[in-house]
Amino acid sequence: MDQESRALREQVGQLVLRFIAGVVLHNQAVSARVGLGASDAQFLNLLALNGPMTPGQLATVTGLTTGSVTGVLDRLERAGYTRRERDPHDRRRVLVTSVPEGMARLAEHYAEHGEHMAAVLARQTPDELRVIAEFLRALTDTPDGYVTPARTPGDSPDSSG
Repeated sequence: MDQESRALREQVGQLVLRFIAGVVLHNQAVSARVGLGASDAQFLNLLALNGPMTPGQLATVTGLTTGSVTGVLDRLERAGYTRRERDPHDRRRVLVTSVPEGMARLAEHYAEHGEHMAAVLARQTPDELRVIAEFLRALTDTPDGYVTPARTPGDSPDSSG
C-alpha cells in the first residue's frame, strides 16, 4: 500500500471516529433534554428502521437484558414515544410501536443535523452516493450489528457464552 492510500485510510478512520463521537454526544444531550436515558433514543431508531418489535427482539438486537429493556420501554412509554400493543396476528405477543406524535416531538431535536446531512448529500453525484452507501453498508453489515451482548458480573470480556 502506498503512502497516499495509507494516509487516506487513516484520515477516513479518524473522520469516522469523529462522526461517531459527535452523534453519540448529540444523542446524549438530546436524551438528557427530553428526560430519557442515553440509549433510549436508539430504541426509537430501531423501531423506525424495523417497524414494531417485541421486547425480546429489542433485547436481542441491543444486547441488553430483558429487565433492562423493560426499564427503557417503561420510560419511553411514560414519555409518550412508544406504546405496547397486542400483536394482531398472535394475541399472546406484545409489540412495541412508536407513537407518531412523540416521534415528531423528538425529531425537532434532530432537525438541524438532518438538514445538514441533506445539504451534504445534495452536493454528491449519484456515483459518489453509491460509494458512500456501499461504505456505510460494509461498516454496518456485521454478524452482530456491533452489539455487545449483556454480560453478567464475573463474565470475562472474551468469554463466548
